[in-house]
Formats: sequence, structure tokens, C-alpha cells
Amino acid sequence: MEDADSFLAEPADTREAIMQATYRALCEHGYAGLTISRIAEDFSKSKSLLYHHYESKDELLLDFLAFMLERFQAAVPEESADPPEDRLEAVLETALSPGEGGPDLEFLRAMTELRAQAAHDERFRDHFRTHDRVFRETLVEIIDAGVESGVFREVDADQVAAFLFAALAGGMNQQATAEMGAEAETLAELRWYVDHRLLADDAQKTYLG
Repeated sequence: MEDADSFLAEPADTREAIMQATYRALCEHGYAGLTISRIAEDFSKSKSLLYHHYESKDELLLDFLAFMLERFQAAVPEESADPPEDRLEAVLETALSPGEGGPDLEFLRAMTELRAQAAHDERFRDHFRTHDRVFRETLVEIIDAGVESGVFREVDADQVAAFLFAALAGGMNQQATAEMGAEAETLAELRWYVDHRLLADDAQKTYLG
């Protein structure tokens, strides 16, 4: 998974420059405070160019969500030399790394606001339905690879992925909305789950130490 610094490198084209400006404005202002004008403040070219490509804030944000999903999919290799348990650990840790008020936490809050739009807007609902499916399919692929290699037990990969996804989604939502500070405890419990539910007896290792 890419970090913000990688995403905010020199843009390759106009669309990427618009996406970067949207990212920065979204982190700073959130969904409610976001306007085309505020995005334009972070865009090196003219505001008229934004309106040339997008008729409204929501149209721009929907393309931004599609862009971020494209980047996520591109960052997940179809085949990986890394062991499945290490790949799964990377997903857990990335999702539940405690925020400290920096851009990552601000962005997580903004994305939570965008997800809330899905309750009443079919366009946003379609996006997040696709996003969640892709995320779960990534988890299923990792689990299937672990089962095939003998590192993981014979489990129902769809069922395990559904549980892990629900736990990660809940943990990220808490970070964004409640700041309960329970990310470390949630991560420790998920590591215990992986250790005792997934890892085969001869592959078990303790994550709690």
C-alpha cells in the first residue's frame, strides 16, 4: 500500500495533479467544507480547468475515489514472493496504524465523511460497494495463498476475509470518529486471531510479545 508521500510526488498528468489537489483540500477541509474553489487553491493550473473536467464537487470526488481505488489495485501485485502471513500482517498494520493528527488521520476522517454520503447517494454507494469488494477479494487471495502453501489451516477464505474486513472497517471508523485509542488493542487481538485461527500448528508464531 502506498503512503501519502508517494502519492504526492510530481504528478504525471493533469488528472493526477487534480487528484493531488483534491487530496490536500479534502484533508484540510473535509467533505462538508470542500468546494471547487478550495481545491483550486491547491491546484497549480486554473480553476476553469477544474470546471472543464467536472461539473460539481461530487463529480470530482467520485472520480477521486475511482482514482484512489485504481492506485490501490495497482499497488497490490497479482503475485507476491512475500509469505502470505507477512502480507496479511502488512494489511492489518496499515489499516490500524494509530493516527497522530497528521494527514493520514485527516484523510481517514475525510474518507469516512465520503462513505457517509453512500447512505443517501447511489453513486457513492456504488463506489464503496466496489471498494469493499476489492479489499475483501485481496484478503481472500492472501488467505487462499496461505492455505495452498500450507502456512494457513484449511479455512473458508470468504468467511475469514469477511470477519477481518469487518474488524478493520470498524477499527478505522473508530479512529476517524471517536479517537478511542483502541487501535493497538484491536491489532493485538487480530494478530492473536491470525496466530490461533489461521496459522497451521507447525507455522504458528506469537504476535503478542
